[in-house]
Amino acid sequence: MIEKTKEVHPPRGLARLAYRFPIWLYRVGLGKLLGKRFLLLEHTGRKSGLLRKTVLEVVRYDPEPLTFVVAAGFGTDSDWYQNILVNPDVTVQCGRERWLMRAEFLSAEQAGEELLDYANRHPEALKALAGFMGYRIDGSPESIRLLGQNLAMVKFRTRSD
Repeated sequence: MIEKTKEVHPPRGLARLAYRFPIWLYRVGLGKLLGKRFLLLEHTGRKSGLLRKTVLEVVRYDPEPLTFVVAAGFGTDSDWYQNILVNPDVTVQCGRERWLMRAEFLSAEQAGEELLDYANRHPEALKALAGFMGYRIDGSPESIRLLGQNLAMVKFRTRSD
């Protein structure tokens, strides 16, 4: 069973400052503290053309071939998501390593499988993530897949240019 319990929106005001704090960790060279569970995404603003940054939780990291999968926790209206729809070429940083990458948007079925895999590796984190995104799930594989199918998920792969 999956139930939408509340609508979530990107933070504003002081809450936005708290959410942006991890960016400062990267700026002062402490991004390594976040390990491979978080990444710094640098992307181009769709209207301004300016460099934008956000820190996202990693749903899956694979070293070979180098890929990261993330979920749009605030939905497809998130600025970073809207920006990469227009320009999918991004820079991803984990710790001190940086890569030129390209965003690929996962299908609902792919997203469901990714979230099920995440749940198997991080069951407690999944419960927190579901609540954060405004969902209640019963923990069954079917509910986890369905939640994943309701999320916009993105895979970042290294580019060849």
